Amino acid sequence: MNALLESTDTLPRKLGKYDVIDAIARGSMGVVYRGFDPFVARAVAIKVALAEALRDKESGETYRKMFFNEAHTAGMLRHPNILDIFDAGVEGETCYIVMELVEGADTLKSYTRPDKLLPVSKVLEIIFKCAKALDYAHRQGVIHRDIKPSNMLLTPDGDLKIADFSIAYVTRRDSSKTLPVGFVGSPRYMSPEQIQEDNVGNQTDLFSLGVVMYELLSGRHPFGGDSFSKLIYRVVNEEPIPLRQVRPDLPEQLEQIVNRCLQKDLRRRYKMGMDIAVDLSTTFRNFDQPVEDISTKEKVASVKRLDFFSGFSEAEIWEIMRASVWERFDEGGEIIVEGEIDDSFYILISGSVVVKKGDTIVGELKAGDCFGEMGYISRRRRTASIIAISPVTLMRVNSTLIEQVSKDCQLRFCRVFLRILIERLSSTTEKMADTAP
Repeated sequence: MNALLESTDTLPRKLGKYDVIDAIARGSMGVVYRGFDPFVARAVAIKVALAEALRDKESGETYRKMFFNEAHTAGMLRHPNILDIFDAGVEGETCYIVMELVEGADTLKSYTRPDKLLPVSKVLEIIFKCAKALDYAHRQGVIHRDIKPSNMLLTPDGDLKIADFSIAYVTRRDSSKTLPVGFVGSPRYMSPEQIQEDNVGNQTDLFSLGVVMYELLSGRHPFGGDSFSKLIYRVVNEEPIPLRQVRPDLPEQLEQIVNRCLQKDLRRRYKMGMDIAVDLSTTFRNFDQPVEDISTKEKVASVKRLDFFSGFSEAEIWEIMRASVWERFDEGGEIIVEGEIDDSFYILISGSVVVKKGDTIVGELKAGDCFGEMGYISRRRRTASIIAISPVTLMRVNSTLIEQVSKDCQLRFCRVFLRILIERLSSTTEKMADTAP
């Protein structure tokens, strides 16, 4: 902290329109300060480039480009799991970037030690969010190239933010502001093609994500290596240490997902982040809950009888079913718990449930009814609990998986979903009007 405080001696109390309050962190690219934007009354983080690095005759210009590369690349992106960049500027000889301030956040590096591992379910949630965020960035033409635990923030409420796009590579043809390819990044998390200074793309970040996932689950690096040269050799030439050899209690399916991230052959590695998210979602979303063993033909017959699917072709029903999880709950089972975050939409196939706010029952739903619309749209905290009052069979439709079905099927699903949402909102509005004084 003394080094941080020394850095503030000559720092102006303002940078542009921003008030500078105090130092909160120091990294290889600069010092981060807590600041305030008086125009929008918002706390911000201000990263200031290290003056001595900017003045270096040999590397100063490259350092300056890397510093503002973060503002350019991350500034192109708007995603809930990517740290927002608001502004960048130069004040005299001081270069700075203004970004989202996440109070109390810790990097994932803290949770790669064997004695501080997170619960498996939390690791899966983190990787799921990161995979979706990377998928979004890649579709915008941005390759991070430095995915590692210290560049991933875990917020106090358990959310994830990907940070530090200083060496990101922009693949879009309309962008000339990007850093060249080559040996850039953190060797411990580099893909084989990065190490060999080959062309990099989406799959480079996914390999790095696989290394992060392995470390978060086991507290060890997948390739070991007690020296830099050994580590580099093993990443390029050897297979990773089997995850379940280190952590025998983990399910085999999880080891398979990690292994696919760590494939050296790009043809066998995951191609997009959404592919990882889909596999995690279908395999582990509720992996402690029983799934009813019903034949596919019986499932289709049950679904076709529901009003929700009255306008769907059989092919579209098959698509929706592949984007859903078929679940069974006994009487008294909690399907949704008030206060939890969930992005699923539920369709009751059979049985009945009650809707509870606190200890008060506010409604009852039967076969053919739906629930969970608002969480599906905005992934917000659930405002009520859903509890089975008889044996229940339902379809849980995941927002991530729906993105994988055909456009026509997505359109039809959205039309029905919006009709139900509007009906539910209208009914709620009428009830509020009836009870108004």
